[in-house]
Amino acid sequence: MFYIGAPFRRMKLFQILCLSFSSLLFFFLSEPNIFAQDDSLPGLEAIEIPEARLPLCFGFSDIEIRNALAICDALELDENVKARELSEQWIRAEPESPAAQFALAEVLFNVEGNLPRALFHLNRAEEFTNYNSLEEAYNSGNVQWHYLTLSQLSYVHQLMGNQLESLEYLDKISQVYGQDMESFRGWPLIKLKQYDAARESANLVLENSINDRERARAWNTLCAAELASLAPIESMSACDRAIEEDENITDSANDYDTVYLTNASEVALSLLQMEQAEEYIDRATRYLNPRSVADPWIYKLFLTLNQGRFDDARSALDRMLVWREQQEPIVSVMNRAEHFLVSASFLLVAGYAEDAANLTQTALNQPDRNGSYSADDAQKDSFAALLNMMANRAEYQIQLESISTLDFGDSIAPRIKANSLRLRAWRAERRAASLFANFEVLQNRLRPYAPLDVHIPEWVEPEIVQLIGSGVMKNILDQALANGAFQLNEGYYYSYLAEIAAVENNIELVIEAGRHALTQLPQQEVLLRARVAARMADANWRKNSYSDALPFYEIAYQQDPSIFRRLALEIPVSIIGDNSQFANQAADLLSRSPRFNEDSNGIPLEIESNPNLSICLKSRTGSVLSCYTSAAAENQGSKWNAPELIRLFHSDTFGLGFDISKVQRSILLGSSVILSSQTNSNLRNSRDAFMVR
Repeated sequence: MFYIGAPFRRMKLFQILCLSFSSLLFFFLSEPNIFAQDDSLPGLEAIEIPEARLPLCFGFSDIEIRNALAICDALELDENVKARELSEQWIRAEPESPAAQFALAEVLFNVEGNLPRALFHLNRAEEFTNYNSLEEAYNSGNVQWHYLTLSQLSYVHQLMGNQLESLEYLDKISQVYGQDMESFRGWPLIKLKQYDAARESANLVLENSINDRERARAWNTLCAAELASLAPIESMSACDRAIEEDENITDSANDYDTVYLTNASEVALSLLQMEQAEEYIDRATRYLNPRSVADPWIYKLFLTLNQGRFDDARSALDRMLVWREQQEPIVSVMNRAEHFLVSASFLLVAGYAEDAANLTQTALNQPDRNGSYSADDAQKDSFAALLNMMANRAEYQIQLESISTLDFGDSIAPRIKANSLRLRAWRAERRAASLFANFEVLQNRLRPYAPLDVHIPEWVEPEIVQLIGSGVMKNILDQALANGAFQLNEGYYYSYLAEIAAVENNIELVIEAGRHALTQLPQQEVLLRARVAARMADANWRKNSYSDALPFYEIAYQQDPSIFRRLALEIPVSIIGDNSQFANQAADLLSRSPRFNEDSNGIPLEIESNPNLSICLKSRTGSVLSCYTSAAAENQGSKWNAPELIRLFHSDTFGLGFDISKVQRSILLGSSVILSSQTNSNLRNSRDAFMVR
């Protein structure tokens, strides 16, 4: 997903007004008097004392309305409740004051991130300042409030996805105030997918402007327009110029600007330069920027999870929460879904499928403000629905694993819950399918790390095959191949082809396509490679090629322990017990598990009762893949110990082994981030460590 330079975009458009109203904002500072050593000192009356520089209020230095100044003072001191109260009091006293309407809108926007209510009051302010010329605006005495209202209306509409309205307000600013707003037009045009118009606009800026910021915006627009091609770009010149002119990304002194560093990472990733992409992200993580919409820890988590670096991913998750806690409210509204979805991806792999389902459902239910992103709401919703389907299916498998250890009477309630999970998964599947049922959307999705699209991990995207249908997907896949989507690495093409073959039960094609995929895919694509290996293991086993299947089972499990649960596949095991009552009971229950298929040719699954109760899954060479050991409960027999240990074994074996508390998981939903951080010493310590790095 590509970003507009949100930090400078939020440096309000009304600051440009300083150029037109210099008489209102210019401060007269006298030249310093320099005297030679022999010169006599002047008297006090001869010394020119410069005029004191007044503080800015909503970007202006000459605002004299006391109510406005009081609100600005409160905002400057972070007295947000007071600012809200003062704004509402002013509205009640002067409901037709455009200044009062704008002030409350600004508080709602910045302090609460409440865009719909801010828009309401901005519209009211516009009603009271509907001027059509500079003279009319100036004579009204509300010139600042009119300009502020128009500029903020353009920005709010952009964030809310109303790009045409955003462009209309930019045009109105140009018409009334004579300001050249061309450099701000590029991003709304990109969001509208009017790439030719965006290029034309950007080139106009480059031809006519010498302003560094405007030129940087123009290069950023050209970069995004080039990246819109299905095939990877041949030249990064526009992207490089955007970085060089605006932030000089090679200078470490500018590492605080996370937007351009993450955009650079996006470009590198789209070219499969994964080490370079992570280097940019690492630079962006060094300085906490609460005003930046680009949280680099989101992308650090995304990259490390894709690569199977689970300890690094867990660390990135913790850091991401610290960053999110420090964000300004409006920024939290803008990147909320990103936090939810990348967290849900981690929880799904870690074995917390129910929490992943809750996060994805929340992402679907809450609106996101994507105006600063190249991706749109439909893309976010499609990913959220897809991940919600996967999470509910995984939780369904978890319930089946638990049911296999229960008597029929005890299993009734879990069976009801399991069926409800299947229904939720089906609903999410239908919703995702409807969102993906567009040829252009699907073809763009197939390009690895498409930079203008929402981040759907490569190990998740093969799930789309079952949503759309293997036949339709095969046609789109072949067209994407012909159009150059896989020209950097055809391993991604073969990974899709292996998934299509698995859905169609074409065993030979699964094996052939999987072999090509594993040969060509980047080694960093650990989770995607694990998925392909799991498909190849299952295909070879069903072909009775046991010696060929077992290595793939082991490789897939070692790379991604949750993959067999997510794909609802069984691991063939040879159950070996010590003939104790516990071992016999456990062996019977394990043979009923949906995760295991008892077969003498399978992977060794050893059960022991001495000195402690243990269940161990081992490789053919005897190395431990997963082992769970526990002391027997003294007051319980094998009838209780065996099911309990098997449930714990499943949880440990098909997860990452991270103990993520319920409190920590609830923090991910965002509603209790600040409250929880005040009571969670670990999070406080993480924040303190972050701030002093």
